[in-house]
Amino acid sequence: MVDSSHPLSSTGFSGVTVAAFESRMGKEMSHLITRHGGKPLVAPSMQEIPLENNIQALEFGQQLLMGHIDLVILLTGVGTRRLVEVWKTKWKLELLTRALGQTSLVARGPKSVMALKELGLMPSLVVPEPNTWEDLLRIVDESRPEGLKGMRVAVQEYGVTNPELIQALTVRGADVLPVPVYRWALPDDLEPLMQVLNSIREGRVEVVLFTNAAQVDHIFQVVNWDDHSEQLRMALSQTMVASIGQITSDRLKHYGISVDLEPSHPKMGILVKEASQRAGEFTRKERNCSAPKSGK
Repeated sequence: MVDSSHPLSSTGFSGVTVAAFESRMGKEMSHLITRHGGKPLVAPSMQEIPLENNIQALEFGQQLLMGHIDLVILLTGVGTRRLVEVWKTKWKLELLTRALGQTSLVARGPKSVMALKELGLMPSLVVPEPNTWEDLLRIVDESRPEGLKGMRVAVQEYGVTNPELIQALTVRGADVLPVPVYRWALPDDLEPLMQVLNSIREGRVEVVLFTNAAQVDHIFQVVNWDDHSEQLRMALSQTMVASIGQITSDRLKHYGISVDLEPSHPKMGILVKEASQRAGEFTRKERNCSAPKSGK
């Protein structure tokens, strides 16, 4: 339950507790929350584990150098860079960039574009915001209305596979090569994460921020171990839930969590700023209505 003892304004968090599950950018998230007047409660929910002996990435590199890849879909900037690091253990970078330059490259957003620019390459297509897999398919369809029949399409995956995207490309006639480069794992030390989740369940958190879909999977994985998932859902129904974008929001809704806010642009700084601007309005509403949220 939201604590109504905090004096709130419509322009900042005004001292309320704000939880987040950022890992790599945990310090930056805490700083942003503090800067906008909140009390940060931030714990990592995941760690990135490079795949050892990445057979799929090396096989992709071999196929690329042989000219057997027609279209490359790059889903993340981090994954693109990691992919190149794997390749460089076996081949010269010049050979790889030349081969990539001879294929059609699809970048899912600005981070993938930046990773390509670092290689001296530009994408053939850039997926517009909010950079969902549906947006990706739409621009691919627009560029190839005849479909993908007979094309060998490599998909650089991030964290977890996207079966819907793979299936949709296959339906369009593509021979799809998924290329996992890294995966998400729970942190080695779960105690900080469990403390944050306990604070949410006990009603000591007013705002919860989610910055990617894997965070959602991981927190429910943790609470399912001790059968506290329903308690977490009930607590979140009385808490302002802010999601960085559609992909993360869809994952929250999969677990029965309503989303109160998506930022005008899917960036962490904008998410925190706009959540702080709405926190007072949301909490005043919750004071007058203790029933669970009906959904976005």
